[in-house]
Amino acid sequence: MQFHHHGYVSGDPRVQPAAGTGIDRPAELPDEVDVLIVGSGPAGMIAAAQLAQFPNIVTRVVERRGGRLEIGQADGIQARSVETFQAFGFANRIIEEAYRITEMCFWGPDPEHPENIVRTSRAPDDPTGISEFPHLIVNQARVLDYFAEAARNAPARLEPDYGWEFVTLDVAERGEHPVAVALRREGEQRTVRAKYVIGCDGARSRVREAIGRELVGDQANHAWGVMDVLAETDFPDIRTKCAIQSHDGGSILHIPREGNHLFRMYVDLGEVSADDHGKVRETTQEEVEARANRILHPYTLTVKHVGWRSVYEVGHRLADKFDDVPAELVGTRTPRVFITGDACHTHSAKAGQGMNVSIQDGWNIAWKLGHVLDGRAPESLLDTYSAERQVIAQNLIDFDREWSSMMAAKPEELGDPTALADFYVKTAEFPAGLMTRYEPSLITGETAHQGRASGFPIGKRFKSHPVIRVCDANPVHLGHHHRADGRWRIYVFADRPAPGSPSRTADFAEWIITSPQSPVVAHTPEGLDVDAWFDVKVIYQQDHAEFDLGSVPRAFLPKVGPYQCVDYEKVYATDPADDVFDARGIDRDGALVVVRPDHYVSHVLPLEDTDELAAFFDRIMGASSRVAV
Repeated sequence: MQFHHHGYVSGDPRVQPAAGTGIDRPAELPDEVDVLIVGSGPAGMIAAAQLAQFPNIVTRVVERRGGRLEIGQADGIQARSVETFQAFGFANRIIEEAYRITEMCFWGPDPEHPENIVRTSRAPDDPTGISEFPHLIVNQARVLDYFAEAARNAPARLEPDYGWEFVTLDVAERGEHPVAVALRREGEQRTVRAKYVIGCDGARSRVREAIGRELVGDQANHAWGVMDVLAETDFPDIRTKCAIQSHDGGSILHIPREGNHLFRMYVDLGEVSADDHGKVRETTQEEVEARANRILHPYTLTVKHVGWRSVYEVGHRLADKFDDVPAELVGTRTPRVFITGDACHTHSAKAGQGMNVSIQDGWNIAWKLGHVLDGRAPESLLDTYSAERQVIAQNLIDFDREWSSMMAAKPEELGDPTALADFYVKTAEFPAGLMTRYEPSLITGETAHQGRASGFPIGKRFKSHPVIRVCDANPVHLGHHHRADGRWRIYVFADRPAPGSPSRTADFAEWIITSPQSPVVAHTPEGLDVDAWFDVKVIYQQDHAEFDLGSVPRAFLPKVGPYQCVDYEKVYATDPADDVFDARGIDRDGALVVVRPDHYVSHVLPLEDTDELAAFFDRIMGASSRVAV
């Protein structure tokens, strides 16, 4: 965390100075806004936290509840989400209060006495180290609290407007604020006009309905009772995540909750007839507990307190598009309304994906809207939201359909008694949120030079690695300094020329701050810090003790803030115990790794391929936006 560069800070350094719309922010919902976010769930609140970093954009969040969420239905936090929390500044704090999943136990019928269950295997949660961040369980409400704090502490000082119910919207063909949104509160109805609307209002989304999108898919006709409870039990793995399959009573997915005492159980209620018409949802708590005890036999469960419960049927549904532009008109007009999370994709809760995928939906559209409205990119950038996220949602539904059907299957139907555990281990990267890979597009380059940094696949998230910060010899994680501030990152992995030979790194450093073709020179507006839009970092192959900062090009030691203080935290060296060049397959002749604001690798290039780097950002930001030099 960096502060003091604007003067001495004696208070909470997480509170950024108010700017733009955050200065004297109106308490009342204005008649016109740039972005109206409908719903304060995970997608809505991360979108708010990201857009709050753009203080010149008028963003408001409307929520029909009268205040914050108190009890959330989602609780599983995958590693990719924790990486995201790091970008918003609260990963460590939420890790401290969460339950951490380190392994999963699998239980099945005892071959000798099939009426009883026995532990059949254990599986580590992250056997291959796909992320340095853990898999967590924590109340969804706390996730929203942290995002709300990030939005409130950001320059725009963004807070939800509670009590406003979305009624409908209408999109005009022209006008500066073409989306007319009808809202209602305590009998009062009013219209707010917006440039863009983000619908984050759940599976029964009225925003989705207003733009004519539908959720299409199937119902699995299988019901589950879910309960967050305090209970007395002799089941030995009550504080370990478990998949439990009985001989003839169904299955349980058991998830310990944060705080040591609470736990969640998804209890198999069996097949539902086609003519049930939702009657299964009337299943009582007593019936769910009885079914749980039948599955757990010979162990017993006595519930003492129910924090929350529900009965649901598994459904897999997907919207045909995640914005308001018909497929045949893509590229001919700008999307004005976007849907996220459950508003555009639904699935079972047992893979722990709902909140996690929604978070990435919200971040994806928010930074893009920030760039368009802040003048950093043309409106065509917004077409990439639906193109990117719909594919990911379909992949999720395909995965969840297989996982939920395996959880509902009888042991004999799986054949191999280790099938469920094997599938869990084999697919670990997908539920962790780390299999997402975006296809080539306006913001994702081709793979011609992927071999320069094979461990940073283009289109996948930037996988962090330990390095040594040169200025203070501190071991740090390179990716952890990538905060959700709307900036692009250019990681310069330096070459190591022979003594007296030219250095590609030095040549690039000179180009990036002097050439009219450089994205930093061409696109950073006059009057802003040199790193306001682009964060350029260098990672040297040498040990940090082999050189001093006096030999580092000035491109990597920019002067920032009103006092033009040098930022020393952009210069890194390899950790001798864990060389990032070896670990990430980086060519010893050096490489450029371009990372977009939401952590995904956009391009890999040789150090000398400055023409392609310039052309790449010209395509994104528009050659016409070049700053006069």
